[in-house]
Amino acid sequence: MTKEIKRLPVKKGAEEINQGNLFVDKETEIQGIGMGVLNDGTPFLHQRGLAALCGVENAHIGTISSQWNEEIQKPRVSAVKSLLAKRGITVNNPHIECKHGGRTIFAYPDHVCLAILEYYAFEAGANVKQEAIQNFRTLAGQALRDFIYRQVGYDPTGNDRFAKWHERIELNHQSAPHGYFSVFNEAHTVIYELIMAGAEINEKMVPDISIGIAWSKYWNDNGLDANYGKRDKFPHQYPDDHPQSKSNPQIANCYPIEALGAYRLWLQEEYIEGGKFANYLKTKTKDGLPPSVWSAP
Repeated sequence: MTKEIKRLPVKKGAEEINQGNLFVDKETEIQGIGMGVLNDGTPFLHQRGLAALCGVENAHIGTISSQWNEEIQKPRVSAVKSLLAKRGITVNNPHIECKHGGRTIFAYPDHVCLAILEYYAFEAGANVKQEAIQNFRTLAGQALRDFIYRQVGYDPTGNDRFAKWHERIELNHQSAPHGYFSVFNEAHTVIYELIMAGAEINEKMVPDISIGIAWSKYWNDNGLDANYGKRDKFPHQYPDDHPQSKSNPQIANCYPIEALGAYRLWLQEEYIEGGKFANYLKTKTKDGLPPSVWSAP
């Protein structure tokens, strides 16, 4: 039975930071073919997935990697390198090694995958594989890249990175009563800088909750009711795809507008520069927080 990719619904995978410069940003598996996107936007296939598309054993793809830099090149490796060279591409290694989910992944970038797939489709002589021919015809050009992006839910333009935050803004715009401000509406600068640094703001990462808890404690500990007046409450809504939405509306604190200057000073000096923000980010490393975020804001 041939292994051919069919169009299936997007299935998001886990995210995790690698110790090197590159790490797995998104990952999924379709019909036993592992695929994903690295943090620099490179789409890739797992070694076993590439082998399945080519109709060969996993060890055959591994051999290409292990023989890639041998002084005397094997015909198969030379052929794959030649196919890459025709596209103006040279690589030191055909795969990128990443740690992900407690295991080592050999991530084969899409351009390498297509060269190896083309080899087994047309250049392998007696070892040409029908699966490779069929899959190369389907995935040649940008098709493989686009397919991987679509399956893992990755937008290479970056246009959707603000979507979940904007949805929350739409639900809660000016929801605090007149004369009061909310931590949510005041967190925009921090959120924007996090997103621009590569953080994925979603139901797993809600920085305004952390800020709100810390500010409320500071307010109580310092008896700021006496300085600015009492806090009020307002209903805060979460989008339907957030687990917090199950108890909508959330009743949140809002603060007298006269305290806005004090809040902003506290946010800068106590929360950000005082280490609370860094501590919050540490709790999110397991959710795939990119290293670039550690320099924001």
